[in-house]
Amino acid sequence: MDPAPLMGGCHKERKGGVDKLAIEGGVKLKGEVTVSGAKNAALPIMAATLLTDDACVIKGVPFLRDTNTMVKILRSLGKNVEFENGVLTVTGSKKLNHVADYKLVSTMRASFCVLGPLLGKLKKAKVSLPGGCVIGNRPVDLHLKGIKLLGADVDIDSGYVVANADRLKGAHIYLGGVYGSSVLATDNVMMAAVLAQGKTVVESAACEPEVADLAEFLIKMGAKIRGHGTPIIEIEGVKRLHGASHTIISDRIEAGTLMIAALITRGDILIKNVNFKHLGALIDKLEEAGAVITKPDDSIRVRYSKPLRAVNVTTLPYPGLPTDMQAQLMALMSVTSGTSVITEKIYPDRFVHVAELNRMGANIQKEGPHAIIQGVDVLSGAPVMASDLRASACLVLAGLAARGKTTVSRIYHLERGYENVEEKLKKLGARVWREKE
Repeated sequence: MDPAPLMGGCHKERKGGVDKLAIEGGVKLKGEVTVSGAKNAALPIMAATLLTDDACVIKGVPFLRDTNTMVKILRSLGKNVEFENGVLTVTGSKKLNHVADYKLVSTMRASFCVLGPLLGKLKKAKVSLPGGCVIGNRPVDLHLKGIKLLGADVDIDSGYVVANADRLKGAHIYLGGVYGSSVLATDNVMMAAVLAQGKTVVESAACEPEVADLAEFLIKMGAKIRGHGTPIIEIEGVKRLHGASHTIISDRIEAGTLMIAALITRGDILIKNVNFKHLGALIDKLEEAGAVITKPDDSIRVRYSKPLRAVNVTTLPYPGLPTDMQAQLMALMSVTSGTSVITEKIYPDRFVHVAELNRMGANIQKEGPHAIIQGVDVLSGAPVMASDLRASACLVLAGLAARGKTTVSRIYHLERGYENVEEKLKKLGARVWREKE
């Protein structure tokens, strides 16, 4: 899906699926780089603008395929949207559409978070079941459970979730799932509940910083929310929400990816616009491996000083180690001496990148939700293919460390979640360029 046309023409757009990223590895990355706003905070906050007829201004929105898909969805639902230089302005329309079309929602799982605000605002919603990265089963049962408990009637009809309610009423909702809490389900329930009658208590809510950022935006709009950032969120419904201005938090996954870029290339990078409190589990694991990490104001400096040690990794809901960093850590461990084990407890099938790393000379064996990695001295450049967003970052990191040339196909996956990644890597000294598929 090509990016939506933007107001102001401030970005050069590329056609989807025609480029691959070429990397000549072996350069130690050094210098300074600034992290963009968090995609996973921006998308639900953009969806939350559906809850009001007033104007909303959102700053620090990264220019990505996913954010531009959400722009298209908001426009298809009747909103007026301008997006220029990281500032998104959303204004109301005479009539809000309650149907989120398959052609847009099917391309990006996070777009399913329009369900909650449409239901909260209009008391009806028809939203296509979501698509996105191919990383295993990611059901929407917790989303549906939550809105049903708020009083909605829900049916699945021809690939759409159809929800209707005469009125929404506060409820006690337990959102724990097989693999823990759900970020998007927490977002959807919270956005539906802010305009419900009475008090809603969400137990086993997701604690991720992106959920807390959405809550902060809703509070600025007039919502009454307490406990966000903890497993129990309390919401007192209000009659209406007004417009608000908000700045998106920085992207902790981009920051983490850049931290690993410093280590896998044996470099030294100062990463700006970082909240290190959001990266505690990753910092702890990288320091265990032997990384030298310091924390100047709103920044993190990551430096390779001696050979790293192999470490075992288990992904967990926040504040545990993010599943969105699993693939990048695997790339690092593949060139770290010793044996490490990565256990994926969020999406057990999220190991498509293993085969591609092994094509580059890595020694990785998958056993169920575990990947056993025997570190090698060096990877060899090779043509590889990205299967999803974080796998694409993993392969780029591997290419930066490899001997020779690596080409990563399907980099539209990378463009879904990393803003100006090519330019940022070049600024740090990387030899990267685009080639036609």
